[in-house]
Amino acid sequence: MGWQGRLRLDYRRDGERTTAHDLHEGPLRVLQRLYPEGPAVCHHVLVHPPGGLVGGDRLEIDVNVDAGAHALLTTPGATRFYRSEDGPAVQRARLRLAPGARLEWLPLETLAYDGCAGENHLELELAAGSQAMGWDLLALGLPASDLPFRQGSFLQRLHWPGRWLERGRMDAADVPLRDSPLGWAGRGVLGLLWFAQEPALKPGAGPSGQPVPASSGASLPLRLAERARALLEAEPLAGVTCPHPGLVVARMLSDRVEPMFARLRAVRAAWRHEAWGLAEHPPRIWAT
Repeated sequence: MGWQGRLRLDYRRDGERTTAHDLHEGPLRVLQRLYPEGPAVCHHVLVHPPGGLVGGDRLEIDVNVDAGAHALLTTPGATRFYRSEDGPAVQRARLRLAPGARLEWLPLETLAYDGCAGENHLELELAAGSQAMGWDLLALGLPASDLPFRQGSFLQRLHWPGRWLERGRMDAADVPLRDSPLGWAGRGVLGLLWFAQEPALKPGAGPSGQPVPASSGASLPLRLAERARALLEAEPLAGVTCPHPGLVVARMLSDRVEPMFARLRAVRAAWRHEAWGLAEHPPRIWAT
């Protein structure tokens, strides 16, 4: 048996403030609530004291954001999946948003060490009128230390049921996928930034008076896609798509984490302003 960690976070709106309640089991918790941009947005830092995952470890994160609340989650450093011969190490996050809720899921990079067997799962549940933004930065091996990913595998899965499924498994032995222009093109870092919204409902407009999606805001993902394309146009291995009317996804390949982080951080700031009229307000931990 490896480390078993569970964390439940519940956010709700109390007047002008987003408050939070957390419940944890095992080596997974959050630091104190922070409000660098005022009471409406609660910033939290997820902490895993062991510092990484090996075979048999399992981390379960459940995030619930109530109506009108706005939460931002990040990490103090990289999530590390270490070399292991004892089965997969698994992290699973479930993000549930009530009507009108907002969530930003912004962990720092994931490092898949040589010889790891890792799985990273993300599940979205969005109620009408809710919006979520998130990213995933995955580095195979340790690019900054020139330590390649020669053995092992890593599974990445992002799922918004009925809307979007992104599932990829990178096996170190799969040379065509790693080196092909249709795969990783010889790069070791893959970044993905997404924005998802479930349209609000307007009552009594459908058959038998059933609510139907409101049209307002329907063009937002298209506007976000244009902003992202403008910011990433100089990157030869970047692209932006709208796989669903309520979803926009930006992807980028790189040799190193740092330039990718800078690019996607700029896109995130532009999306935040376009979607919510908010300034960037990066988490304080990013500056340390």
